[in-house]
Amino acid sequence: MAEKQAADSLGITLYELMLRAGEAVFTLAQNCYPASRRWLILCGHGNNGGDGYVVARLAQSAGIAVTLLAVESDKPLPEEAAQARDAWLNAGGVIHSPDIAWPKACDLIIDGLLGTGLNAAPRESAARLIEKCNQHSAPVVAVDIPSGLLAETGATPGAVIEADHTLTFIALKPGLLTGKARDVTGELHYHALGLEAWLQGETAPISRFDSADLTRWLKPRKPTSHKGTNGRLVIIGGDCGTAGAIRLTGEAALRAGAGLVRVLTRVENIAPLITARPELMVHELTPASLEESLEWADVIVIGPGLGQQEWGKKALQKVENSRKPMLWDADALNLLAINPDKRQNRIITPHPGEAARLLNCAVSQIEHDRLHAADRLVKRYGGCVVLKGAGTVVVSQDRQCGLIDVGNAGMGSGGMGDVLSGIIGALLAQKLTPYDAACAGCVAHGAAADRLAANYGTRGMLAGDLFSTLYRFVNPDLNTKNHD
Repeated sequence: MAEKQAADSLGITLYELMLRAGEAVFTLAQNCYPASRRWLILCGHGNNGGDGYVVARLAQSAGIAVTLLAVESDKPLPEEAAQARDAWLNAGGVIHSPDIAWPKACDLIIDGLLGTGLNAAPRESAARLIEKCNQHSAPVVAVDIPSGLLAETGATPGAVIEADHTLTFIALKPGLLTGKARDVTGELHYHALGLEAWLQGETAPISRFDSADLTRWLKPRKPTSHKGTNGRLVIIGGDCGTAGAIRLTGEAALRAGAGLVRVLTRVENIAPLITARPELMVHELTPASLEESLEWADVIVIGPGLGQQEWGKKALQKVENSRKPMLWDADALNLLAINPDKRQNRIITPHPGEAARLLNCAVSQIEHDRLHAADRLVKRYGGCVVLKGAGTVVVSQDRQCGLIDVGNAGMGSGGMGDVLSGIIGALLAQKLTPYDAACAGCVAHGAAADRLAANYGTRGMLAGDLFSTLYRFVNPDLNTKNHD
């Protein structure tokens, strides 16, 4: 248990950590809702409930009217939670049964029902409180994690609190960043509880990445760099009727800094693509052009608009023999699911539906535990896996794992994956490792969309709109200089 290790190393008790957690929640709630004077606090039968008792005592001492409901259990409270409960009672607090009628006047709810140890749907007694909470008009602040959300996976197997704010402690839990988390956590806050020194000596098995991390991967270019040093990328796809996919991938690669981008596609697509984006070098996909391009390129991207007919199958059969760094997406993944192989020089970028086909399982199994699904994909297919979705997961064959904490609902439209393939392919061509290219590409992609959403909202966002903001994030030194 990380909390006990940390407390022991610093010579403090677990109860002291609980007091710090409760004080942090109380402070956040006051800062977010300074006018609220009537709080309802829901306490479970674990240390999450203990945090709730601390919040209740602090709120009552500040003159706030507190109604505290506690879930009953045959088992005794953990020692620290019992101390917090007794302190609440000694301060004149009252513990109400969860079955009482809720006070008519309530302007804030504190969720201290269920903590990070939950691994199944909440029991009926807790589920009833959760559902009643969600039906109430008062805002909700969740302690550590919204009750009902699984900390390791982000799954919601039953009722789950829909919080407006969540304050988590010591370490970010994977389940707060992927799966259904974004639907229920509200604004996510973090507090180390004074354990910063201990945390610096710990190695986290999973890394969280957002736009602040881009400077670690994307350094300013040397003044003498040129198109040859910025990478040669070939993109293969765009069967009949899907020229848009390959155009988006090609332009994304250019916008992400690839020096030269060649597109191999159907002959009918050549004129429209060159007209739309003259900086692309567009050729008909033939056996001869494919062989020459594979020799020419530093990096290969295949899949956007590829189709699953003989035209696309033959191209993929030729590409799979290359030892150069490559990215497979879209129909390349659907073909890979039919004829699976394992290779170390490849990034695959499935969405949950493609991942389900690659693992021969249901989409619900992918979404139930996205981290495990990404791990299974790496074990079966090798290389680096980007499991797309809310809280994209990136896993490499050497056990690196990243959670991408950017992006928004506006990205749920056609072509977004094609843009991502182009960005990652371009960064791979600029000599980033597959894992770094995947992480940096996902962050730049999502951050560009977040900038758009902040300005215009999420509904109606198009994949091509990202090109107007992508500059800012593939040149992160500009953000630092401009403090923007």
